[in-house]
Amino acid sequence: MQSAKTIANGLGRLPQEPADRFTKPFMRFLRIESMASAALLLATVVALGLSNSPWSKTFLAIWDMRVGLEIGHISFSRSLQHWINDGLMTLFFFVVALELKREIVLGELRDLRTITLSLAAALGGMAVPAALFLLLQGGGEGWHGWGVVMATDTAFVIGALAVLGNRVPLSLRLFLLSLAIFDDMGAILVVAIGYGGTISWIPIALAGAGFALVAVISRLGIRSIPAYFAIGGAIWLALDAGGIHPTLAGVILGLMTPARSWVSGIRLHAIFDRVIAYPLDEHWTGDSKGRQDLQRARIAARESLSPIERLEMLLHPWVAFAVMPLFALANAGVSIVPAEFHRGLALAVFAGFVLGKPVGIVMFSAIAVALRLGKRPAELSWGVLAAGAMLTGIGFTMALFIAEMAFEGGLLTSAKLGILAASVVSAAGGLLALILLTSSGARRPVPS
Repeated sequence: MQSAKTIANGLGRLPQEPADRFTKPFMRFLRIESMASAALLLATVVALGLSNSPWSKTFLAIWDMRVGLEIGHISFSRSLQHWINDGLMTLFFFVVALELKREIVLGELRDLRTITLSLAAALGGMAVPAALFLLLQGGGEGWHGWGVVMATDTAFVIGALAVLGNRVPLSLRLFLLSLAIFDDMGAILVVAIGYGGTISWIPIALAGAGFALVAVISRLGIRSIPAYFAIGGAIWLALDAGGIHPTLAGVILGLMTPARSWVSGIRLHAIFDRVIAYPLDEHWTGDSKGRQDLQRARIAARESLSPIERLEMLLHPWVAFAVMPLFALANAGVSIVPAEFHRGLALAVFAGFVLGKPVGIVMFSAIAVALRLGKRPAELSWGVLAAGAMLTGIGFTMALFIAEMAFEGGLLTSAKLGILAASVVSAAGGLLALILLTSSGARRPVPS
């Protein structure tokens, strides 16, 4: 009875402050995934506008500015664009790896045949576009950029699906999300192996020792997030010195993050029961037993969430609304009328995304289902799956990421134009196809 009165009086909630009027709506805004894609789109439009304006030289020069440390004769500096692409994007890949592990351990990808379908589709969405790119490029000077057409922009794809709301089945959203995550993972492996520098084995061995240290202190029960980030920074530096793209550190550390909570629900309730058993006039001061129980309850409440969930909640807003828009500002700037335009390269990139992506995804998905390796949800028709596959031609973020490492000069500009054109066409075509297929007159899906 007392508990019910307490809740009715509003005492079951935290005290309200004037700042809550602004912070709470803002946090709700950050949780809307379509807003992340809108922020990314806005940054892209700004970058394109400034790079084709009278201020283009100043705007582009900002990203070439050197930033770093210099102590005596020792200098460690990179361009601002390099720090964004190699440093901040490590957080992006870390969050991607967290999402993948959470879905596999706790989410919709726990079923082996479901994850196999997404994995097969991702393989097709990487292999077929790369093969088509190489076929069109032949022996052209841009052939080494085959990795550009392999990845899908997760934020834009999810944003496009958010525009349609409940018109598309949840199974399509999960399929495309897991496919895009596998795509990103594959792309970063391509980057690390295909576009890295000369391998230096001593730094690589030090990076391996860093990963081993993370595993050991995790087994020992050390749960300090700053400690792991400090070791992760050292691993990043070792990989960078070793000639492997350092963003690989984000992927591996994300997959190593524990997916299970340290404090179970039963233990959490038992600890809270000890706290609420104290009289209402108890003062939580000094080194009393009550204060110790209160501190224990604070730790238990935090540790009832798994490290993956805590890190996702901590980093996702920063990645979605800071890292990715900043990446777009630094990389999407391209002259619409370049002085040196390579039409064959731009066409190969465009075809790889617009044609190769959906064809590869549908073909490999069909093979996986036919061989009974993968399972297509009954509510996900082949038509809707194919329409959704068209959206994966939005390669934007990862495609620009790889293009910056694969090309220079006119080749880079031409590749960027192909990426931008493919992203626009894929988004428009995929959305239109999904609208037509999910209208009231569309046929009901036939179970596989």
